[in-house]
Amino acid sequence: MAGKLLKHKPMWKKNKNIIPHSGEIYLYNSFFTPAESTEIFTRLLETMEWNPGSLVTTEDRTINYSPRTVRYSNPGKPGTYPAGYNEPLPWTDLLLDIKQFVEDRLNLEFNDALVHVTHNMPSSSGWQNDEVSGPEIIPSTGLLSFGVSRNFQVKQKGFPGIMISAPLQNGSLLLVSGESRANWLYRFTESSPCGIPGINIIFRKIK
Repeated sequence: MAGKLLKHKPMWKKNKNIIPHSGEIYLYNSFFTPAESTEIFTRLLETMEWNPGSLVTTEDRTINYSPRTVRYSNPGKPGTYPAGYNEPLPWTDLLLDIKQFVEDRLNLEFNDALVHVTHNMPSSSGWQNDEVSGPEIIPSTGLLSFGVSRNFQVKQKGFPGIMISAPLQNGSLLLVSGESRANWLYRFTESSPCGIPGINIIFRKIK
């Protein structure tokens, strides 16, 4: 697949910032074509060296929806994720293809990825902000979604009444920039529970 995947002309358009202040979150629906999204989803599900799921502690509760998670990174890039998946593996050809495609179209550079799949995800996950401790993190994060369509919801820290929702379709990308992680929390909710797995890839750059 390397070298022939992801050569289409972009179909997507960047929407306006979906949060009103204190950060930037842009949604790119149809970032990948339906055929690409299906192929990527299948390849990821079958070939990733998944770790077993575990408890994930968020702002308001502890979740046990048993995600299978694995981290890939450039050599020498430590960092602590909320779920505790710290030891990265070398990049696969498929992930390098995806990373290059995203970097070229966003004009950004990433050196770290957290990939996780959820089976039979509950109707909603807990609120979180995906913080990473340890090394300095470049503020722009790219979050790719494959598989079941879900709703992406954000709310401002300290203001529980302010919540924004956006559809996250198969092959979509969220670009989280600026002060978003410091000021906003997010979660995913299923748009139509059907037991289909969902896979997320979270790209970051760690100095």
